Amino acid sequence: MIQDSHTIGTLPAEFWQLPEDILFCKLDSDTNGLSQSEAERRLAIFGANRVEASKSRSILEKIGRRVLNPLVAMLLVAAAVSGLSGDLGSFVIIVAVLSLSLTLDIVQEHRAELTAEALRDSVAIQADVVRDGVEISLPVKALVPGDIVRLRTGDLIPADGIVLESRELQVNEALMTGEPFPALKTSAPCSSKSPAEATNALFAGTSTVGGSGKMLIAETGSRTRFGAITAALAANAPPTALELGVRRLGLLILRLTLLLTLFVLMAHLVAQRPAMESFLFAVALAVGLTPELLPMVMTVTLARGALRMAARKVIVKRLSAIHDLGAMDTLCVDKTGTLTEARITLAAHVDSEGRDSDPVLSLAYMNSTFQAGFRSPLDEAILAASHDGVDNWVRLSEVPFDFERRCLSVLAARNCEHVLISKGAPESILARCAAVEIDGLAHPFDEAWQQKLTAIQDRYARDGFRLLAVATRLMPPAQETVAVGDEVDLTLIGFCVFADPPKQDAADAIASLASLGVRIKILSGDHAAVVAHVAGSVGLPSDRIMTGSDISELTDAALAAQVDDIDLFARIDPDQKRRIITALRHRNHVVGFMGDGVNDAPAIHTAHVGISVTGATEVARAAADMILLAPDLSVLAAGVREGRRTFANILKYVRMGTSSNFGNMLSMALASIVLPFLPLLPLQILLNNLLYDLSEVGIPFDEVDQEDVERPQAWDMRGILRFTILMGAVSSLFDAITFVVLLKVFHAEATLFQTGWFVESIATQILVIFLIRSRRMPWRANRPHATLIATSLGALAAGVALALGPWGRLFGFTTPPMTLMATIVAITATYLAAAEVAKRVAVPYPPNRT
Repeated sequence: MIQDSHTIGTLPAEFWQLPEDILFCKLDSDTNGLSQSEAERRLAIFGANRVEASKSRSILEKIGRRVLNPLVAMLLVAAAVSGLSGDLGSFVIIVAVLSLSLTLDIVQEHRAELTAEALRDSVAIQADVVRDGVEISLPVKALVPGDIVRLRTGDLIPADGIVLESRELQVNEALMTGEPFPALKTSAPCSSKSPAEATNALFAGTSTVGGSGKMLIAETGSRTRFGAITAALAANAPPTALELGVRRLGLLILRLTLLLTLFVLMAHLVAQRPAMESFLFAVALAVGLTPELLPMVMTVTLARGALRMAARKVIVKRLSAIHDLGAMDTLCVDKTGTLTEARITLAAHVDSEGRDSDPVLSLAYMNSTFQAGFRSPLDEAILAASHDGVDNWVRLSEVPFDFERRCLSVLAARNCEHVLISKGAPESILARCAAVEIDGLAHPFDEAWQQKLTAIQDRYARDGFRLLAVATRLMPPAQETVAVGDEVDLTLIGFCVFADPPKQDAADAIASLASLGVRIKILSGDHAAVVAHVAGSVGLPSDRIMTGSDISELTDAALAAQVDDIDLFARIDPDQKRRIITALRHRNHVVGFMGDGVNDAPAIHTAHVGISVTGATEVARAAADMILLAPDLSVLAAGVREGRRTFANILKYVRMGTSSNFGNMLSMALASIVLPFLPLLPLQILLNNLLYDLSEVGIPFDEVDQEDVERPQAWDMRGILRFTILMGAVSSLFDAITFVVLLKVFHAEATLFQTGWFVESIATQILVIFLIRSRRMPWRANRPHATLIATSLGALAAGVALALGPWGRLFGFTTPPMTLMATIVAITATYLAAAEVAKRVAVPYPPNRT
């Protein structure tokens, strides 16, 4: 009797490889099952046989995790400083934008927490267990390692274990493998390392669809493979591509802000400027460098993308997934239910020479119609393919299916004609045949026919099809019953050919994605031949395949080294799917995964963007970031374009904000050291910043150029820094020209200087938006959206009116002479021409795009 968990021998991950007696020994159990007292002791040690729900974070924890993002933290500091310095406008804007962004994120995370709960609700409730040598019914949560459980058709497998007895036991393992065909389970030893090929293993969450048997439980609760899936879903999801990009952008802006403000503050103090005035000026610079509207621009842009996706019947559960979909360069897909229909269909019915044959279908239809036992998915496919009926034939007798014979026979009669119709595995039927029928004539079943029929089977097998052979035998009119001994001297009529067909639009969808620079990889639990056939039918290369057995021999580093070169993965389990996604992420790919089963949930959870489809399991839908409500895969390519359009508009704001803000703040910092007065008052800096931000409110509505959606886009911090420095330098150069003109030509005193430079600064900042918004020349780019035109020109008009109007004195402005205004217009026009030239250097043009 065990006292603690160490009394039970440690089981290997591939426990099904152990001989039955060794496993009994390690589990300290026998064929009479456990005693009730022993089971209770083990229950106290191992815990209940259920998947524990993941602990949900509190609201404060969720907010705290987001505040740690450098950009969010910097915006909060800017809001606090703005409030303390009396700039209530900036304070309200920043707080409102951050509150909206954080609220949307937390709501999305709460919805995702339903994933593990969906898993817990999908397991069995009761099981028939052998305790003290007696079979009793117990709640599944009371099962422990070493228990023996009886299984019947329709039961869910309650835990992981091995088969002790099998009476034609068939199990639907689509949860683990994605394969739609039932798996035959036996008690014979199995040496395969792959769970998908473990013919004697049973896994929690799968279900029996035929026959009966007994199992020995090896693992329960969170130690089952089903539990491992839930644990993977309960773990924190890796950061998304958008989160990583924004975090890196925040660190870049933070470094620039600290460098510039500290430099200005120190320079002012060394020059013995008033300490409080210097501090307020440095704070105004810091706020001016902060992209306070970035969360709003991202949220509005992503929300508009979600609305457009919803119109295409795509539910977006996590807004940032739209950006990640656009950045995606690798899409991994499950085969069954994603590329295929997830239903077995009769693809063909051929005679012994491989030609289409209606008699084959008619005979198979009668066999499936007249059988009294459990109908397999293959029978359902036959019945769905024919509507001819049985044409006055009646059923007399049946030899039921069993896994030793692997065939089923029925005796049918019409008038005085009695015919035995047999249907089953080709090798089983052929072993019972004496003749082959071609065009109504019987030919002896000799070696030549054996070779010809083997070639037909091999051809279909290579293409991923499954075959059933159909044969007949005329019986004496007086015979009304049949037995196994009658299944001899059969005449082969032909074969029924079955497949899980690809979706009609799968090939077109994959071609569209490939044209957008997205590489497709198939990750399937099905056989390699089937995966290769489906890949070929949808236009993917099928020359290199890696199997689950191959992956189990590789370390994570070795897998990452090979994962780029292989597009097809077969016979892999859920954890291996997750490892492949992780390996691709380590290779700096932005990875999407699309699947529909529980076995796909860990990979969906690990990918940058997880996608599920209509009809998927609740677990897969809960783990996904996007759900396709219509069986139309073409929306994937539309989603990729939408994501790239979204990212292009976000990048517009980043480029505009960082380069313009940096240029103007750099100009003010340098000028404040040289000039005997401040180039702009702190209030004027904040007004400038507020008007500029308002001018960019229309960016989420803007159109983008075609080249921005043709290839995957990613956050390029070096490119952003290069753009910021180059465009900022051009802006500062023209600011310096303005300074010289104001001081040397117009001999401006402090108030006139501040007025003139405010107008020049706001004009250059806002008008350059119409250049930076596109890589192309302004007259070749898409027309700006009306909202962007209105917000930009409206903010410019407001800025000029505030500076030159009668209320300008409230902000420290004065009325400048008309000659100065004409000069500022000329400087602004020259700056825009120079900025267009600099833009072509800062953002290289795609080939043949001007």
